Amino acid sequence: MDYTFDVLVIGGGPAGMAAATRAAELGARTAVVERSALGGTCVNSGCVPTRVLAKTARLFREVRTAYDYGIVVAEPSVDWDKTVQRVRATVARVLDAKGYGPTMERLAIDLVEGDAELTGEHSVVVDGREITAAAIILCIGGSGRRLPIEGTEHAVLPHEVLDLPSLPGTVAIIGGGHTGAQMTTIFDAMGSDVLLLDVAPRILMTEDEDVADVVTAGFRGRGIRVEAGISGIDSIRREEGGLTLTWQRDEAPESLTVDAVIMAAGWPANLAGLGLDAAGVRTARSFIPVDDYLRSNVPHIFVAGDANGSSMLVQAAVFEGETAAENAVMGAMRTTPHHLLPEGGFTDPDYAGVGLTEAQARERDTECHAVTVPYAAVERPIIDDREQGFLKLVIDRRRELILGAHAVGENAVEVITAVAAAMAAGTDLATLARVKFAYPTYSAIIGQAARAGLHS
Repeated sequence: MDYTFDVLVIGGGPAGMAAATRAAELGARTAVVERSALGGTCVNSGCVPTRVLAKTARLFREVRTAYDYGIVVAEPSVDWDKTVQRVRATVARVLDAKGYGPTMERLAIDLVEGDAELTGEHSVVVDGREITAAAIILCIGGSGRRLPIEGTEHAVLPHEVLDLPSLPGTVAIIGGGHTGAQMTTIFDAMGSDVLLLDVAPRILMTEDEDVADVVTAGFRGRGIRVEAGISGIDSIRREEGGLTLTWQRDEAPESLTVDAVIMAAGWPANLAGLGLDAAGVRTARSFIPVDDYLRSNVPHIFVAGDANGSSMLVQAAVFEGETAAENAVMGAMRTTPHHLLPEGGFTDPDYAGVGLTEAQARERDTECHAVTVPYAAVERPIIDDREQGFLKLVIDRRRELILGAHAVGENAVEVITAVAAAMAAGTDLATLARVKFAYPTYSAIIGQAARAGLHS
């Protein structure tokens, strides 16, 4: 059959742009369908804006502690309008740096603007135009989930935070995952009183338990109210004094009136209106299941990024997009080893991890062991007055290989990224222990931990 394109990518976010670029590099006639803006949620309203807000929060913290280093400054305050302007300007700069337009022009990738609807296994309609493709890669991303409770419309989703008319004096955040934890740090640092709620027994459930405990202690030490293990959220009611949020703990109702409620309670895939039934694509819960090669139950329809439910990380989306493109063009050969993808949060303190947690490793192999080095044992955190935290290495005792690494503290994400590079290269513990790290740096803790692992 003479298809319009060899590969049709639906969605122009991190996964979609990676998929389209790789497919075109391999010589496939490629098109991207995007209904909004290239870059997806990540660049336009998610990761990039959140990171700018996190930078704002960190600067605010540094100004407040400047006197400890002999610097006299006036009491700082946040100009919310200026902060929002900075975020939007940064998004524009990032989009310019990404160079999507020139890349697509250079590789002859077509951009089709509009909403895509599958009408068959190989066919898609975009605003009345029918397009066919030998292979289709769904990179449709996800959206913030609103809880089915009374008054859910009064809450803002994380990507809507910039629409707040002013910095809220009090804010309740529903959901203690990555996004909720980062929002907690941002608003706390900028002066808001914060309540963080989660039905899970602890926040950051996907992280190593020791890491989550330190983040929780750090939050509570700054006066943040962390309520994990609640029974559920009842309602959000608009009243004269603000928004009254009611939740259940041990079957007893509790409530608090706040200026704003941020709902970070899940990220289902954007499945509505996609026409999956017409193509015979099966879903499970709010995602599209895939095999190891990122194929849906329809072999030539691939799914990369948030929509397959494997990982909600940008780095995973890019990796999966490239993998899906190669499998679509050259045949299913490549898989995605998610365990080597570092992740983390720019909170206060920061946290990050890669590979197996200690609990996961012990379930698989009772011979594994873990070593932990506190930040206070390294000079740079002492210099920066940021001694709170640690690096933990989870080690295969027999092979002296790192199964996982987890850190909490300043620059934890950068530290873990370095360990992830070593893991990806297959570096054993003895080799890592011989690496000479620059002095004084946070990454020097990696060498200390590797040496400790050899002698434990």
